[in-house]
Amino acid sequence: MTDKPLSGRKAQAARNDKLILEAAHEVFVADPGAPIAEVAKRAGVGISALYRRYPSKEDLLRKLCSDGLSRYLELAREALDAEGDLWEAFRAFMRGVVVADTPSITVRLAGTFTPSPEMFNDAIEGDALNKALLERFKSAGVLRADVVNGDLQMVTESIASIEIGDAQRTAEVRLRTLELYLEALRAPGAGPLPGTGVTDEEMGARWIPKSATE
Repeated sequence: MTDKPLSGRKAQAARNDKLILEAAHEVFVADPGAPIAEVAKRAGVGISALYRRYPSKEDLLRKLCSDGLSRYLELAREALDAEGDLWEAFRAFMRGVVVADTPSITVRLAGTFTPSPEMFNDAIEGDALNKALLERFKSAGVLRADVVNGDLQMVTESIASIEIGDAQRTAEVRLRTLELYLEALRAPGAGPLPGTGVTDEEMGARWIPKSATE
């Protein structure tokens, strides 16, 4: 059974929404303080069309971050269900996160809006999936034993900070850099890691709106 094609008006609305979200990612990752009008301009849609879909900048930010979190959950589930070479499964997971660029959203937008209850629920699921992933790959002997979830997030977030020329060149350099990190993450590791990894509490605190802490 195939999905029923969207009508002309609904298809146009879906295209506009895709353009808006792609533009929002580009605009707000580059400048979280940018006005919502800049998103409409980048997407090539009228500001009224944008406001009909997203009444405020905060609504748009929530949608953007919610979609990024949903994509991360999909990648984590795929990695947990993967069969065969588990090192390649871990590598594919990390590459998927880098390509989806979900860490950029966390780095640039955490604390700039109030997350929805659904986002908090997804974050709880994500935490459980992360723990399951670490257990699976460590038990399989492909991931070094002293790596914690915070280490993986710091790796992907540091890679997200790379900006080299145009988008294609940036993507190439980010994936090249990831391969260097992967060699350090692979078991058994050249030596013990110093200090302690970033905790779940430290990562979660970043999502508290800055106004609430002032």
